[in-house]
Amino acid sequence: MSFESFLSAQSFLLWTVFILAFILGAIANKTNFCTMGAVSDMVNMGDTGRFRAWILAATVALIGVVILESLGRADLSSTLPPYRGSEFQWGRYILGGILFGIGMTLASGCGNKTLLRIGGGNIKSVFVFIVIAVIAYYMVDPYKELPATWYQSYFAPWLGKAAISLNTPQDLGSIVGNWFGVSAMTMRIILGAVVAAIALRYVFNSKDFRTSSENIFAGVSIGIIVLLAWYFTSNVAVTTDDGTVSMTKFYGEWDMMMDSTEGKPKNGSTNLQAQSFTFISPIGQMFGYAGSGFASAFMTFGVVSVLGVILGSFILSLVTRNFRIEWFNSFKDFYMHIIGAVLMGFGGVLGLGCTVGQAITGVSTLALGSFLVFVSIVFGSALTMKVQYYQMVYEEEATFISALLSSLVDMKLLPAGMRKLDAI
Repeated sequence: MSFESFLSAQSFLLWTVFILAFILGAIANKTNFCTMGAVSDMVNMGDTGRFRAWILAATVALIGVVILESLGRADLSSTLPPYRGSEFQWGRYILGGILFGIGMTLASGCGNKTLLRIGGGNIKSVFVFIVIAVIAYYMVDPYKELPATWYQSYFAPWLGKAAISLNTPQDLGSIVGNWFGVSAMTMRIILGAVVAAIALRYVFNSKDFRTSSENIFAGVSIGIIVLLAWYFTSNVAVTTDDGTVSMTKFYGEWDMMMDSTEGKPKNGSTNLQAQSFTFISPIGQMFGYAGSGFASAFMTFGVVSVLGVILGSFILSLVTRNFRIEWFNSFKDFYMHIIGAVLMGFGGVLGLGCTVGQAITGVSTLALGSFLVFVSIVFGSALTMKVQYYQMVYEEEATFISALLSSLVDMKLLPAGMRKLDAI
């Protein structure tokens, strides 16, 4: 898809992303697609329906990415965020994932759910959004306006020491292909097929899931939406006198291509890269966009995706008459949401994504870090739910430490002798 001007190409891309985000917001609202809810269903009720829908979405996106790359219709070697970066920052992935999992549990939902709840009239989620926006902005600096980010100042000096420098990109195809002397693309096809087959077997092994048209629809449609975002951000281009060039290349040669800086986006070398849906860094971009006075130069994929999801959820809530203004039940409810928002803000940036950004979008690239973040998020959320449940059942008898130790025993991460409370 090539356009005669950068402006028309950018306009097409942003409107396309907005429409996809709008549909994503409406579908997630209608089907109650919620990753925190998926973990809660498993931990508290043994119901894996929504978790399987989550896995199905990631699998559909993965299959699509493998097909796109094998046909030469996408190149995800350089993306935003850098899923396949050769620096395997395992400490960052684990810490970020666990913090995010804890945070989304305390704040009643992940980044995507926060946007859905805002669209549905939830004022609590507006506070969560604001906290995430500030933290993500200063952690990432999406428009390159700060002398240093919080991550560079406070986290990189010690988390960076744990990073492992790989000889290849960190996607499974590149790593395994390098071991056996096989091309990364060939191995991505092979491993993609294996991972997809295992995932689909798990997903449809449940009779209850096979008969749940809503969960199947949610998983398939959201996976396709993530895939379409990859496709459009990889293929929208600009026609020049020297041929067709990508938007990032055009941006890099702006001074030669254009007579002025009018219409030039902020930090386009990063913000115009191939990308798909993730919601923590984009919420941070919203902070920068608002701070600029809503200048068009600050309009990015992330900004329109946030606005699209909120509007899609809002319209669906009005149509179904489910729009409800919801406020905090107590001061404890307030500060638990704020603490959760803080943890999600830091955790989402450290883990390079959220439950959608890593566990669906990142996994679709077969990035090793994405799988690690996925597991860490689920662990952090499940552990938090177990601790909360022990504290609720035993009330004053259960200290945080006794509830934590008993929860870790339940999860078979500590020996039974360390249990402090009877199992529930």
